[in-house]
Amino acid sequence: MPLLSFRNVSFGYHPARPILQDVNFDLRPGRIAAILGPNGAGKTTLLSLTLGWLSAWTGEIHLSGNPLRALPPRERGRRMALVPQAEHTPFDYTVLEYVLMGRAPHLPPLEMPTAQDAEIALSALEQVGLDSLSRRPVPQLSGGERQLMLLARALAQLSPSHFSLPTSHLLLLDEPTAHLDLHNKARLIQILRQLRDSGVTILMTNHEPDVVLAVADDVLLMEPNRPPQFGALDEVFTAEALSRVYKIPIRLVQVNGHKQVIWT
Repeated sequence: MPLLSFRNVSFGYHPARPILQDVNFDLRPGRIAAILGPNGAGKTTLLSLTLGWLSAWTGEIHLSGNPLRALPPRERGRRMALVPQAEHTPFDYTVLEYVLMGRAPHLPPLEMPTAQDAEIALSALEQVGLDSLSRRPVPQLSGGERQLMLLARALAQLSPSHFSLPTSHLLLLDEPTAHLDLHNKARLIQILRQLRDSGVTILMTNHEPDVVLAVADDVLLMEPNRPPQFGALDEVFTAEALSRVYKIPIRLVQVNGHKQVIWT
């Protein structure tokens, strides 16, 4: 059974200007799918629809076979977590305090996190390599460290009462490598591969073809005025399709046995 299904989904912010039309795809558990397309194609909007923050004009979205609209917000928060591009931090939280916020969907109203919640948050920080910074104030982090902290918060959110992530849960990332230097980009790619290998399902937007080639199993290729194309990386991620979407000549070449994107 697909973990996430879109069936004939359409949406727009203005009645006369739909952004998404006839979106259809099935994301199977334990795979990484990359949403690729130019600015304005609706990539971030599709993530908001997946999270239930927006309601589709037409069509159905299902999570693990259940209509998304039938799931209460707290249940959606236990099953899905988002890593945004960036997030403003108004207070001097420590890294651990910030990651603990991911436990909110698992707590009764007005309840404080427990010792077990703190253990789960520390485990998430260890997964992304930030456990040594757990007591550091968030404003003192670098941009790359902040992005990894947001990922740790999402992992803490998806963890139930134990320390492993269920394969029925979905991790969403919005341009996760947009502000990272080369070292932190490689680090994040390694973490995403490890999560996928452990059974975590990932849906992410991305503008960087090299990152898509490095981690994606499937691609949802979006472009204005055309139905999105979804399929395995080798089927969808082609020079012809990329050249059409980005309106520049693009070639795929083999370098040391790996595909690379060349554009002019």
